[in-house]
Amino acid sequence: MVEMLENRTWDEIAVGDTASLVRTCRSEDVELFGVATGGLNPTHFCAVEAAHLAHHGKVLAHTLWGGSLLSALFGNELPGPGSVLKSTDFDFLRPVEVGDTLTVSIAVAEKTPPTDVLFDCKATNQRGEAVFNGRARVAAPTIKVVQPKVLLQEVSLHRRHNVFEDLIARCQAADPISVAVCHPCDQVSLEGAVEAARHNLITPILVGPEAKIRAVALEFGIAIDGMRIVDTAHSHESAERSVALCRSGEAEALMKGSLHTDELMHEVANRDHGLRTSRRISHVFVMDVPTYPKMLQITDAAINIYPTLEDKVDILQNAIELAHVLGVELPKVALLSAVETVYPKINSTIEAAALCKMADRGQITGALLDGPLAFDNAISVEAAKIKKINSAVAGHADILLVPDLEAGNMLAKQLSYLADADAAGIVLGARVPIVLTSRADSAKGRLASCAVAVLFALARRARPQQGAAE
Repeated sequence: MVEMLENRTWDEIAVGDTASLVRTCRSEDVELFGVATGGLNPTHFCAVEAAHLAHHGKVLAHTLWGGSLLSALFGNELPGPGSVLKSTDFDFLRPVEVGDTLTVSIAVAEKTPPTDVLFDCKATNQRGEAVFNGRARVAAPTIKVVQPKVLLQEVSLHRRHNVFEDLIARCQAADPISVAVCHPCDQVSLEGAVEAARHNLITPILVGPEAKIRAVALEFGIAIDGMRIVDTAHSHESAERSVALCRSGEAEALMKGSLHTDELMHEVANRDHGLRTSRRISHVFVMDVPTYPKMLQITDAAINIYPTLEDKVDILQNAIELAHVLGVELPKVALLSAVETVYPKINSTIEAAALCKMADRGQITGALLDGPLAFDNAISVEAAKIKKINSAVAGHADILLVPDLEAGNMLAKQLSYLADADAAGIVLGARVPIVLTSRADSAKGRLASCAVAVLFALARRARPQQGAAE
């Protein structure tokens, strides 16, 4: 049955008529009020953020939020649709706190033809304390209106992006590392390296045709004065020289420029003069998803197309090692498949079960593993409960191991374009971390990729290097 909204015209209103509403103030209400009005008073929003983090204590909210409830009363109840607020005179006696329940009441004090109605207004909290009182003058409607109540669209708040800012801030506390930037011969790749240098993350070594690099810098106004340039004839030589800089220790990380990924990775994987180790090379997306409460890693979505069970052991260990570097002491790893039960006809479920047993036997270390898990019960506690999955990982995953590159690539891009996620990417398993940039990457994503590589390189200084490839 459709609920109707009916107003009261000026002729129908009598002195002494009353209306009231009761509403509890939530932190989400305060934030939405700020978004809707553009109010940026830090007194309100610092306190609200503290409420999100601490979930306890009395936190001051926006007193004007309480006053805004009067608008709902006038517009919905008395006089109702067609009323216009003309003036107010209020005393705000005490702040509203997140969690307070306000009772807002209005009473008709006098009527002035042809349409004015003067209201006495007041609000009290759940303790009976007066929050505000005063008077408001409203122009009441003269035409009767009866209409269905409007169903407002559901509005939700997303967590603010902050993962990448935190990573960049961590890097800025240390000295920049030397990075070989391979063939930065377009605006995006050159600007990315220079921006990272400007944030004191890296000291770039620009490896590529010097004349072309300087021409790009001049065309787009990119300042490269004082930066070291290693002149090369073409992109293939750029890849060779960049890898050589990393092998010699002159550079602690490698960054892809405007050459194709395959061309760079061919040199990286070269058995004689590349950057291989005993570990399989793999890619990790580091995602900041505003609808997920923490950083999320997805692997492998860029290097290994159809990884074997043996490959997945190294892919997992690379991602776990990165999680440790990024501050996750015991990452929770969800081994993804289409279903959450072992099903012989779906190979990824069998491999997930095998990987879990390998972790039990110490063949994979440093994390909690569970799988197979479907995506929903890997990241949603509610979905896991519905499926009756009893697991420390389900609903709380830090790392998602995907069945193959296609699944991982689609998942990462879906999160970016449908869930407004920010993505950074890094290649691990080589002698140095490798940043694979893309034209589609946001400026923040490119900077965050550099930050992840810097943190990883700094962590490697303090531990033994992985063994060289056979």
